[in-house]
Amino acid sequence: MKIDINCDMGESFGAYALGMDRAIIASVSSANIACGFHAGDPQVMGRTVKLAVEHGVAIGAHPGFPDLMGFGRRNMDCSGEEIEDYLIYQIGALQAFCTAHGTRMCHVKPHGALYNMAVGNESLVRSIARAIARVDTSLFMVALAGGKADRMASIAGEEGITTLFEAFPDRAYTAEGTLVSRRLPGAVIDDSEEATGRAVRMAVDGEVIAVDGTRVALKAHTLCLHGDNPHGVALAAAIRGRLEAAGVAVRPMTECHQW
Repeated sequence: MKIDINCDMGESFGAYALGMDRAIIASVSSANIACGFHAGDPQVMGRTVKLAVEHGVAIGAHPGFPDLMGFGRRNMDCSGEEIEDYLIYQIGALQAFCTAHGTRMCHVKPHGALYNMAVGNESLVRSIARAIARVDTSLFMVALAGGKADRMASIAGEEGITTLFEAFPDRAYTAEGTLVSRRLPGAVIDDSEEATGRAVRMAVDGEVIAVDGTRVALKAHTLCLHGDNPHGVALAAAIRGRLEAAGVAVRPMTECHQW
């Protein structure tokens, strides 16, 4: 068995330092790099691509809404055309940095509100997939594993894009298989033992236990970890170690696109 571990990176901006990219990158196999709309700037993007190359970590774009003040976590009412243009702009920027550093981009994972709004929203999924396809049809689209996965994969496939699905060991789930809002208490799981156990359950058993005790089936190619909290680095190392001890090899997304 094999699975990817991804982490959102490059979210510092100007004088503001966010996340612990240099520490957590040793435990992950793919990096989702902010593209300047919700976080990041040209210097940070360049440094983060270089860091990923140095560690042999696969690179993906992490585009979001143009909402720097809200960190891309606020819903925005945008047309499909606007969404496509926002994504093409951001994906293209990161693609240029990849070219400058002699590497290539492998995937696109929408950020924050854009990612969550796309779950079950067929027109939004199509806009995202179409934007990716207009840049490069070899790029994978990353979306939330769960009940809406098959339909999202079908829509993206109609646009020529392959979808990879992810799960979140350190986030609480609803009975419908969606993520509990960060505005609610308990949405982020800080307990290392609980998160590592959930990671193994997701990778090996293909399920997660929701906040109400419901068993939610999901199939994930990749697990997302977060390096923007004090326990993130230790948690990432613990999860990788527990997965490998359970016989699950950690590999980049490019090697995990088939179950």
